[in-house]
Amino acid sequence: MAVIETERLTKRFGDVTAVEDLDLTVEAGEVFGFLGPNGAGKSTTIDVLLDFVRPSSGSATVLGRDAQAESTAIRRRVGVLPEGYGLYDRLSGRKHVEFMVDSKRADDDPERVLDLVGLDAEDADRAVGGYSKGMAQRLVLGMALVGDPDLLILDEPSSGLDPNGAREVRRIVRDLADGGTTVFFSSHVLGQVEAVCDRVGIMRAGRLVAVDTIEGLRESVGSGSTVELVVDRVPEGIEALEIEGVSEVTALDGRIRATCLEPEAKLAVLDRVRAEGATVRDLTTRESSLEDLFTTYTTERATEAVGGEGRR
Repeated sequence: MAVIETERLTKRFGDVTAVEDLDLTVEAGEVFGFLGPNGAGKSTTIDVLLDFVRPSSGSATVLGRDAQAESTAIRRRVGVLPEGYGLYDRLSGRKHVEFMVDSKRADDDPERVLDLVGLDAEDADRAVGGYSKGMAQRLVLGMALVGDPDLLILDEPSSGLDPNGAREVRRIVRDLADGGTTVFFSSHVLGQVEAVCDRVGIMRAGRLVAVDTIEGLRESVGSGSTVELVVDRVPEGIEALEIEGVSEVTALDGRIRATCLEPEAKLAVLDRVRAEGATVRDLTTRESSLEDLFTTYTTERATEAVGGEGRR
C-alpha cells in the first residue's frame, strides 16, 4: 500500500506557485528522502500532507486516507518532527513526553522514549528552556515516536545534533523502517540522507524533477563513479580515446580522470592507460555523491528532467 500518495497536487499562494502538479508515491516500510533547495516546495508539501494548508488543486492521501477530509484520523497514526517546532520552556522534557502519551492515548513508557533518544533522567527532569538545540531536537524526536506511528515525518531531524547524535538518528530511523514504519525524511544534510534513505525525490521550483534510488540517479545522469590515475606521464591523445563504459576522460598535471558508467569500466581505463605506455603510480575511485546528483538535478539538468526525461 502507498503510505503517501499525491496526484497533480498544486498549492498557490497568490501569484506564487509553491507546489505544481506533484505526483508522488511513498511505499510502506521505506525511508524516503525529500530534497530540494530552499523554496523548492518541500515544506509546503508536508504542510498539505498534515492538513496545515489546503491544496489549490489535486489530491493527497496519507495511510490510505484523504489528507484533508480525514486529517484527525491520520494524525493519530503519524509522528512528526517539524522544523519549526515549539516547546514549553518551563516544562521538563519528561512532562513533554507524558503530555504526548496522554494526547495520543498511548501506553508508551516515557522513560523508554527518553532513553531511546539519549536523554538521561537528569536531563529529562530539567526545564526545556535550558536545553541546547541538540537536546531539544532529541526530545521532539522522542515525542514524534510516541504511539508507535505507522508513518514518521522528519523535517531536518539532524539540525543541532553533533555527529554522534546524527548517527543515533540514522540508527533509530533504520530500526523503525526495519520494523515496518515508513519514514518521510526531509533534510539539507545530504550525507545523512544518502546514508539512510532507500529512495529520494528531488524538488525544484515546486516541481518534482527526479525520484529514484541513489544508484538509479547516478545511472540516469551518467555519473556512476570517477577513477583517477596518477601516472609517470600522460599519453598523447588520451582524452580522445574511446573506452567502453566511459563517458569522459580528462588529463592534467600527471593525472588522468575518467567518468565510468559501469563498474567494469574502471579496469578498462587502467588497462588502456597501461597499453598506451604509461606507468600507473596510484589509483583512487569515488562514487558520485548525493551532493553531486543534487547539484546536477537542481541546475543544468532540471529543465530536461521536468520536461519528462528525469527518472520517475
